[in-house]
Parts: sequence; C-alpha cells; structure tokens
Amino acid sequence: MTRVARSLVIAAVLLLFWEVTVRLTDAPSFILPGPDQVALALYERWRFLIGHAGITLIEILLGLGIGTALGGFAALLLASARTLRLWLLPLLVVSQAIPVFALAPILVLWLGYGLASKVAMASLIIFFPVTAATFDGLRRTDPGWLDLAATMGAGRWSRLRHIRIPAALPAFASGLRVATAVAPIGAVVGEWVGSSAGLGYAMLQANARGQVAVMFAALFILTIIAVTLYSLVDMAMRRILPWQPDSLDASRKTV
Repeated sequence: MTRVARSLVIAAVLLLFWEVTVRLTDAPSFILPGPDQVALALYERWRFLIGHAGITLIEILLGLGIGTALGGFAALLLASARTLRLWLLPLLVVSQAIPVFALAPILVLWLGYGLASKVAMASLIIFFPVTAATFDGLRRTDPGWLDLAATMGAGRWSRLRHIRIPAALPAFASGLRVATAVAPIGAVVGEWVGSSAGLGYAMLQANARGQVAVMFAALFILTIIAVTLYSLVDMAMRRILPWQPDSLDASRKTV
C-alpha cells in the first residue's frame, strides 16, 4: 500500500471514530461537533480561515529557518571549542527547565503583537532539538575516520568540514524532523497570548463566539500544515542524505 493510500485509510478511520464517538456520547455540538459540522464550517468560513492560516504558516516557516540556523550554529560552536562547550552546554540545559510557554507573554511584551514575537516563540521551540541532535552527531563521529584524517595531515577545520559535519547530518536531520513537528506549537501559543491574526487568533475569536465547529476547522487546517511540513522535510532529508538509506524499508524489501 502506498503512503498516500495509507494516509487516506488513517484519515477515514479517524473520521469514523470521531463520528461514532459523537453518536454514542450524544454530545451537543457546542462540546463536540461532528465531522459534517466541521466540514460545513470549513466550507462557509474558508476565506477567513485560509487568510489566518497564511499568517501562521509564515510564522512557522520563519521560525523554522531561524531556529534551525541558530541551532546548527550553536552545535558547531559547542563542538569546535571546549571552553565554550563547558560554559554554554549547562546554560542550554538549564534554559530548557524554563517552560517556553511561560516566555510567550514576555516575548509579546518585548516584541509586540506582530509577527516578530510569534517567530521568536517558534524559533525558541525549534532551537533546542536542532542543537542537541546536531551536537550529538558532531561529537559521535567515528574516531577511526578522525584518526585517518589526522594521519593524512588534515587540520582541525578540515576534519570538521569534511568529516564531522557530513557525519552529523543524519543526526541533524532527526533533530530537524522533531523541530518541524513542534514548530506550529510555538506559533499558535504566541498567537494565543497576543495577536490580531493567525489560526490561534481565529480559534480564540471562535471560542469567544461559541463557534466550536470553526475552532475544530482551524485545528484541522493546522494539522494539515504540520503534517505537510513534516512530510516535505522528511522527503528533503531523504534526498539530501542518500548515503543513509532507510534500513527498515530495505529489510522489508529483502524479506
């Protein structure tokens, strides 16, 4: 079965489960609207929802780009200088003890209600998974490769550029996949705290008006965005890293 067919089957099963749950519990529509009511809300309010979805998508993409660039740079700094590693690594770990959601009001206070605070929020959520995964890949380079390069006269920068960074790319890809999956959280939480546009804002407005079906419709669009972004990043990483084949798929083909 192809990936598209599997996705359609999963979506159909989830919709069936949703519809059965609504019927069995006899839940009122202001608590749990049925799939048909959400579909109707999508049809009637699609201009409103698509407009806000565009804002959220921009925030996610900017946050993903900035967070990934900063995370990769921080990992290189940690791997290249022992002194920096001794001082920065504990700070990075401690920084994760602060709930990112608690920073949202501060970011809105500092950066305003516009795009910047949401992009900053998304970047903060993306930063740590990329940094941790890439740094882990950089420090777990096969010592035999490094010894061989040193024997052949490769300097520190050359070993970093030609051996450590390529060897760390699979770990970077794993961190980027995780970051892509959680990126919408940062954007939407920022919109909840303070904004005038975006799907989070649309959900708040719908909630205030008791339009639960519109809230579910916005959530549905956000899910589509998250799944699409993850699939695109996963596909890109598979093409960029052809030397790291999927051993699970390979083993399935040989069985």
